[in-house]
Amino acid sequence: MKNTRARVIVALVLLCAFLATAFAADKPASQAWDLMWGVKIPMRDGVKLNATVYRPHEQKDPLPVIFELTPYISDSYHERGTYFAQHGYVFAIVDVRGRGNSEGKFNPFYQEPQDGHDVVEWLATQPWSNGKITMWGGSYAGFDQWMTLKEAPPHLATIVPAAAAHVGVDFPMYKNVFSSYIIQWLSFTSGATGNGNLFGDSAFWREKFGEMYFQHRPFKELDTIVGNSSTVFQDWLKHPQVDDHLKQLALTPDQYRAIKMPILTITASYDDDQPGAMTYYRNHMQYGNEDAKAKHYLIIGPWDHAGTRTPTKEVGGVTFSDAALVDLPKLHTEWYDWTMKSGARPDFLKKRVSYYVMGADEWKYADTLEQVTRERRTLYLDSNGKANDVFHSGQLGASKPAGAASDQYVYDPMDTRAGELEAEDVKAYLTDQTAPLNLFGGGLIYQSEPMNEPTELSGFAKLVLWLSMDVPDTDLGVTLYEIRQDGSSIQLTTDLMRARYRESMSEAKLVKPGVVEKYEFSGFTFFSRQLAKGSRLRLLIASPNSRMLEKNYNSGGVVAEESGKDGKTAHVMLYHDAQRASYLELPIGK
Repeated sequence: MKNTRARVIVALVLLCAFLATAFAADKPASQAWDLMWGVKIPMRDGVKLNATVYRPHEQKDPLPVIFELTPYISDSYHERGTYFAQHGYVFAIVDVRGRGNSEGKFNPFYQEPQDGHDVVEWLATQPWSNGKITMWGGSYAGFDQWMTLKEAPPHLATIVPAAAAHVGVDFPMYKNVFSSYIIQWLSFTSGATGNGNLFGDSAFWREKFGEMYFQHRPFKELDTIVGNSSTVFQDWLKHPQVDDHLKQLALTPDQYRAIKMPILTITASYDDDQPGAMTYYRNHMQYGNEDAKAKHYLIIGPWDHAGTRTPTKEVGGVTFSDAALVDLPKLHTEWYDWTMKSGARPDFLKKRVSYYVMGADEWKYADTLEQVTRERRTLYLDSNGKANDVFHSGQLGASKPAGAASDQYVYDPMDTRAGELEAEDVKAYLTDQTAPLNLFGGGLIYQSEPMNEPTELSGFAKLVLWLSMDVPDTDLGVTLYEIRQDGSSIQLTTDLMRARYRESMSEAKLVKPGVVEKYEFSGFTFFSRQLAKGSRLRLLIASPNSRMLEKNYNSGGVVAEESGKDGKTAHVMLYHDAQRASYLELPIGK
């Protein structure tokens, strides 16, 4: 499953990224810069957005302008502004509508396409601008870049979206499952001022999410439990699937075809918004024109969400080599020089796709995302009918099962033992073994034989399961691990499914109890890792039961409105016989 503890620590780490005042870069020690404070940018409806503008000292000639459109208050990015001003660019940090010193009311996501367009065109007319405008930023600010591009402002020259969120793909829900984190984020961005201390108070959020979880209260009450009902939380819950309201913020095939500019996409194996970043990239590769696709570069680092702007050598208990410490501000500058100043292509971008292979600790390159995977290898699930814990697991093997055995697990939404064991210190979430060791019969585990040689897995996994259940709906989480010879584990990739959306993310179809159906998990996150000789693979299948997620009580009703009184125990059967082979597809790297 999408590791919920990973999601919350990534969210907390985001604060450090948003408020960071130091980052690896070749910043000149003495070069001066000039400031324009409180610049007001008019929007088409008369609302004025506030910008803090950084310029090279005593700028004489018009220059390209980089801007960031942010809900996190302009002062958070002071160091970025000074850096780019010291490297030959004007940098404008613009508070989004209703935040910081900008006028208007903040309506997350929906206001940004038009406002982004208007900012571009206003900046292009200023005397210190040469008319070439670009953008910088990640997460929400990565989303802003795609939404600005969606509106096709004539003076937008290039974008560099990092960890770009995609509405309906990974925010405000992931696979149509809401996370508790959304009210934490909405509280961070409530009102006009910064709320960083509240956002970062992990003890408070853990306690409040726990109140909902242990008291079996409906998810829709979470804003009341937290004490902040002034947000759009309730409005978001009215759209539990990808409907027309959410699709407003997706680019159409025609809009992808119209793209002409160069683009640099940055994401990472453990980036919480990787699904969004990859959706933009893959859609552009599917619908875009050949010339524009040839100018779209992709970087996939080993980092987490914050690392897509400030890389580190350690994520969730997994460490990397110095090669992981890419100087991203320098790379941004080189990209802007190449696309707006006739500079050389950045040396780092040897091919259109750059990806870091963990374990081998090296960067590799490919012309397309598909070329990252050399071949696909199938491992079939099998067992003797007992696969409920790490000590009595099923098998992942190359041969199709010949017997008729099946496995069963039980998910009781009223059982809170797993929630009680959720670690408070989640810094090592990628190597934490709490979930596999404490299933309480509530999941299934399948393990492979040891690897005969080091084996690189790079790309997207896929899992096909034949399942039946005795409830009209439940959630299904799947996680793939490397188990090393010393018994330690490393999380590789995850996927999540709400059963009612097994056929479509836009249309719910409740399960017919007792009917065996095929469930395809084709939304695993990208990962690249060289497994050591002697390592095994472990596949964990379970129904998520965490304070960090909207709990599915299995009744088949509106999930956000379900509570303990609606709870139904799910008995999930997994089949792996000759007629219904359940299997895992692995992406074998080059």
